[in-house]
Amino acid sequence: MSIIVQKDDQVLRLTAKPVPLESITFPEIQKLLREMSQALAAEADGVALAAPQVGKSWRIFIVSGKIIDEEKPPADLVFINPKIKKASRVKAEMEEGCLSVRWIYGHVKRATRVTVEAYDESGKKFTHHGSGLLAQIFQHEMDHLDGTLFIDKADNLQEIKPEDIQ
Repeated sequence: MSIIVQKDDQVLRLTAKPVPLESITFPEIQKLLREMSQALAAEADGVALAAPQVGKSWRIFIVSGKIIDEEKPPADLVFINPKIKKASRVKAEMEEGCLSVRWIYGHVKRATRVTVEAYDESGKKFTHHGSGLLAQIFQHEMDHLDGTLFIDKADNLQEIKPEDIQ
């Protein structure tokens, strides 16, 4: 059974709290990061996960290492207290789904390139640039941290059950 909460859970509508920097290496946060990675790994179609999706209102999201390299995926990328520092003016409509809004898909207009500044699991500040799918993921996960679901922004919503996918 998944620990990923679904769209009616109120935690998904809260603005997540920043993680105090001195707490990043504390056991509570490290345990949450492990739980998030395990929950994400359990979902074959999952590419990223925000802390509110596992019921914790912290400004944290992770991106599956398989997005970086499908053949030899590195560890999941951890983003603590992320901020979008730059987003391209160029936007594209992209299809999206969400592990907290299962089997519903729609089109969302997103910036095609994004730069995010955050802290990693050891508390080190870093900047990560993303384009295409990675830029889309960054924006989708930031929405989660702000209490927004993709269905709030999406057009052409439709239900596609796993058995309907060819």
